[in-house]
Amino acid sequence: MRNFLISIMSTTMIIPAAAAAAPVSVTVNGPDGRPLVDAVVTLDVPGTPPPVPRGSYAMAQRNVAFAPHVLIVPVGATVSFPNQDRVRHHVYSFSSAKKFDLKLYGRDETKSVSFAKPGIVALGCNIHDMMSGFVFVTATPFAAVSDREGRVTIDGVPPGQVTLSIWHPSIRASGNSLSQAKSVAATGLSTVVSISR
Repeated sequence: MRNFLISIMSTTMIIPAAAAAAPVSVTVNGPDGRPLVDAVVTLDVPGTPPPVPRGSYAMAQRNVAFAPHVLIVPVGATVSFPNQDRVRHHVYSFSSAKKFDLKLYGRDETKSVSFAKPGIVALGCNIHDMMSGFVFVTATPFAAVSDREGRVTIDGVPPGQVTLSIWHPSIRASGNSLSQAKSVAATGLSTVVSISR
């Protein structure tokens, strides 16, 4: 794809030959060449079972914003939406992956939603139009959100062919996502993704 340039750099990691899995490092740069924060990087590995929900997942409302801005959860997870603001919020989504409507609730109140199928769930607040957030519901255990440097490291990836996908609301492509087949060596993979306009 012309909008998706991936360059592979050799990795200097040394992993014992007996290791069955390796790390994959991805750096995502936006069209301006700067690190792309809050991009979701996923690796679809053939034959890998879907992740099982573990622990708790939360998307708080804090300082009239969703925190975190992007939350990755496995299919079947239940996410709590605690209100940590002094104002009331009305959280909703019209996304095809999950439609819901959490009526007005105030500080220190929490409501929850379960997510049964994969997809991007865009969040809003009926009271505060500037609020936006995303719940990324995934069927792969290999998923992470890029940090301030646009970096992601995903450990435990089996060597072999994978599909590397990048999602971000600013990507101008179908589903705000770009994908490409890659090969993970026994020593891992280090990749730079530059997204063009």
